[in-house]
Amino acid sequence: MQVIEISSFGAPEVLRLAERPMPVAGAGEVLIRVNASGINRPDVLQRLGHYPAPPGASDIPGLEVAGVIESGDAQAMAAAGFKIGDRVCALVAGGGYAQWCVAPVGQCLPVPKGWSDTDAAGLPETFFTVWSNVFDRGRLQAGETLLIQGGSSGIGVTAIQMAKAMGATVIVTVGNDDKCKACLALGADHAINYKTQDFEAEVARITNKRGVDVVLDMVAGAYVTKEVNCLAEDGRLVFIAVQGGVKAEFNAGLVLRKRLTITGSTLRIRPVAFKAAIAQSLQRHIWPLLESGAIKSVLHAAYPAAQAPQAHAEMEASQHIGKIVLQWDGV
Repeated sequence: MQVIEISSFGAPEVLRLAERPMPVAGAGEVLIRVNASGINRPDVLQRLGHYPAPPGASDIPGLEVAGVIESGDAQAMAAAGFKIGDRVCALVAGGGYAQWCVAPVGQCLPVPKGWSDTDAAGLPETFFTVWSNVFDRGRLQAGETLLIQGGSSGIGVTAIQMAKAMGATVIVTVGNDDKCKACLALGADHAINYKTQDFEAEVARITNKRGVDVVLDMVAGAYVTKEVNCLAEDGRLVFIAVQGGVKAEFNAGLVLRKRLTITGSTLRIRPVAFKAAIAQSLQRHIWPLLESGAIKSVLHAAYPAAQAPQAHAEMEASQHIGKIVLQWDGV
């Protein structure tokens, strides 16, 4: 089969089209003929040599795919309600940039009715991540306010729509006015251009100095000081990435006085059972919203798989709104 592999660590050009043996599904797994593969920031970090695949995972990048089940563990498939020929999207620990990919049955979800495989390929990584961090760890409830750093990213556009569907107020930060407009169009209540506005001051103004209940942060670094200031009493700060650096200074006294929770997680290394539980929650709470159109696909661009270097370069330019996907039709 054809795959996109990392020939050496470095710039997008190190991604190259190559041939690898087709994988074989083991116990509790399915083999998916991949039609589209989602691109995510962790793929970029892996390409740069900063995020190695966990033990036992494929060295081929790619954490989410959509396509058709070709074979697999019949008993596990039956228990999950799947059969050969079903269209699914799946979260994987690696190997997604390939024409065939093995996925645990528990990490598969049906392609929502009315959705293309290209759109569905952009679902698993962001939806699993947002559900786990905003709703499980962050405990966001209806009537609360969520601040999303990076509202126009794949994670951001997912978090906007999921939080609004669950009855929350949403504030986002983005890097330009066009991204502000895009996030507002997706349902965000307020959009802050962090390059021209101080997001801490804007949050204080918007919330009448009350603060927000949950912050979803992909930046860390210098942002943490302001985020602690932005949180309301009993607020929760959830880290999912550290693009701004791993070190931060903040007023620990505020953590005490406001009874704050500071937490975070990374999904890739968690066990299958943990991810399968998230999949079940998504299918129960979110998949009906995808099929009704209440939550929409936000696809920025789809590239032929052979153009993976260009797709990575676009992601690194950070001008995209929504998801970037690779398509395997014709490679």
